[in-house]
Amino acid sequence: MTSPNKSAVNDNKSSAKCPICKKPVVAEYQPFCSKRCADVDLHRWLSGDYAIPAVESEDDRDFPLDQE
Repeated sequence: MTSPNKSAVNDNKSSAKCPICKKPVVAEYQPFCSKRCADVDLHRWLSGDYAIPAVESEDDRDFPLDQE
């Protein structure tokens, strides 16, 4: 069994693109290219721009919080 080529693994990382601006990723800020793009992403999470849609069932709404 041969070991994977280390340079081939590094080539895959260098082709990664920043999810915010699509520039090449910088290792220090991975998966982003800069602190600015990392901060933009954090702001989007904190402001609620990123959200997973959910539908509450009627049973969830009627469930009492205190059960004694």
